[in-house]
Amino acid sequence: MEIEQIYTGCLAQGAYYITSNGEAAIIDPLRETAPYIQRIEKDNVILKYIFETHFHADFVSGHIDLSKKTGAPIVFGPSAESEFDMIVARDEQEFKFGEVTIKALHTPGHTLESTTYLLKNESGKDIAIFSGDTLFLGDVGRPDIAQKSAKMTKEELAGLLYDSLVNKILPLGNDVKVYPAHGAGSACGKNMSKETVDNLGNQKKTNYALNQVDKLTFIKAVTNGLLDPPAYFGQNVEMNRRGYESFETVLKNGMKAMNPDKFELTVESTNALILDTRIDSEFYKGFIPQSVNIALNGDFASWIGTLIIDVNQPILLVTDEGFEEEAITRLSRVGFDKVLGFLKGSFKAWLDSGKEADTVDRISAFQFSKEFEKGKDIVIDVRKESEYVLGHIKNSLNKPLSDINDWINEIDEKEHFYIYCSGGYRSMAAASILEARGFRNFTEIEGGIKAIKQISISFLK
Repeated sequence: MEIEQIYTGCLAQGAYYITSNGEAAIIDPLRETAPYIQRIEKDNVILKYIFETHFHADFVSGHIDLSKKTGAPIVFGPSAESEFDMIVARDEQEFKFGEVTIKALHTPGHTLESTTYLLKNESGKDIAIFSGDTLFLGDVGRPDIAQKSAKMTKEELAGLLYDSLVNKILPLGNDVKVYPAHGAGSACGKNMSKETVDNLGNQKKTNYALNQVDKLTFIKAVTNGLLDPPAYFGQNVEMNRRGYESFETVLKNGMKAMNPDKFELTVESTNALILDTRIDSEFYKGFIPQSVNIALNGDFASWIGTLIIDVNQPILLVTDEGFEEEAITRLSRVGFDKVLGFLKGSFKAWLDSGKEADTVDRISAFQFSKEFEKGKDIVIDVRKESEYVLGHIKNSLNKPLSDINDWINEIDEKEHFYIYCSGGYRSMAAASILEARGFRNFTEIEGGIKAIKQISISFLK
């Protein structure tokens, strides 16, 4: 028996590939199925089952395409309802492949169908749990996402989650490995560890959620401090429940190279969003007017879902040459399937054509230190509140990038302000959105607070 965790940093997501005696199972697969199929063929195994821990909200899973291509059945937990063929497991139902067994443990709370899969070896010994969003390392799944579909409050769902953990997971042995669906960086929890695998005994000692004195304190602890989930979450749940276009079709539609004239005409005729995925240090020097900058070198998928809102938004891409397929793939993972094409030759082709370009007013941290007048200049910090409280520029205003569609309406178009984040990724995304909405009265600080700290700590609080 072999267990492989296939971790995708952009989504902070773990899929799992398990083999035993010529047969295999995959848990929570990603949208693109080719890597799994190639691996199955290489290992000369038969895919026996595709297990889903729940209907995911933060990414589109590959269960439907993978089942069509391999013939392996899809397994969801009790109470799951979909518009495709699947096995709805009973609580404690066992599934055998090779010489091992997976036992479905119904663990509602994050969602009503949430199920933890317990892996037993050929001797029947408990080896590992694939806990989905029920149990993370350092945290548990947030109980507020499924409120609407479950017709329950987050407190009621948190109560279910408590019962699931106490009755189904905590009685398991300390040596059982915990393989969660997500790690630090995912919006599905608030206190997740950077590690991606642990043993249950250590989680019993260190996970704050597993160390509450009773059910009421647990409910309070896990519901406190939850930020609103990204708008695309509900749309991804529906895609996972109802079905979606194959990844190959999405990729084919998106891989249409356009010259600048065709690109410009397509923007005008479709009202497509121009998404520029180049790094901030290139974007600010020049870009197509109205472009939004969300760079591939950061938490691309999560920021796409947070800032673009509607997965049906038509998109035209500007990427570094050779990165078009990667951008389309990563967009599809969070359900943004309407990529119409990309600018052939990247932004250089746009410049060479003589078409209009825009820039962002960016200054270095050193320049900022010379210009900034305490008490007079407005400074906006677009980092998360949890980052802001640990240190920020004195008198700066905390307006997280995730909330820009709300606070942008509060900006005075006539009063100049500075904008910064941790290192430039988020502040450039904010700058691009501000400019697309007509704001020109700001200056972005290159390198963010990291660069400012290297110049002088006198600006910081």
